[in-house]
Amino acid sequence: MYSQYLAEHDFKITVYKKGDVIYEPGQLPRYVYFIKSGEVRMATVNHDGREFIQGIFKSRQHFGEPALLLDRPYLAFTIASKDSEVIQLDKAAFLKMIEEHRSFSMDLIMTMSRRLFYKSMMLEELANEQAEHRLHTLINYLCQDMEKGALLNVTRQTLADMSGLRVETVIRTIRKLAASGELKLIRGKIVKL
Repeated sequence: MYSQYLAEHDFKITVYKKGDVIYEPGQLPRYVYFIKSGEVRMATVNHDGREFIQGIFKSRQHFGEPALLLDRPYLAFTIASKDSEVIQLDKAAFLKMIEEHRSFSMDLIMTMSRRLFYKSMMLEELANEQAEHRLHTLINYLCQDMEKGALLNVTRQTLADMSGLRVETVIRTIRKLAASGELKLIRGKIVKL
């Protein structure tokens, strides 16, 4: 597994405190980032300071590849959602890893495909004016790899930031979906059906 490759080499590890910005829009890429521990969110921020979360990255995941591979400036902020340790690979080391580790290459293809699918799905949902449909689609997507009965560990605020809805709308819509049986709640947490 490529995590062993990362551990065997002396790659730079940076510690980010919760709320630290890792990179911001317009910055030129220098690294691909592998999360050793913690959590990072990628977000676009509008003129009013409201975040729209494009992705959440957790331990053993990576981010920042598209901008680095294309030599294009970053389009969004990445912010540590929790205290995080992040391994940074420059472009040469990243390309070497792709070339030498077939399993990582396949993982990268699958990761980028999932992200592209998610962004396409959310773009379609953002065009849909029905908050209920948008939120139901997002929740189903987030629950897809979970086992039946597992709790979705995402806050209402995060769901709002991911769906482009106000948190009040998310709360009201979740109650409505639960009342209609389209989703299940246990102590306020969403449960995969």
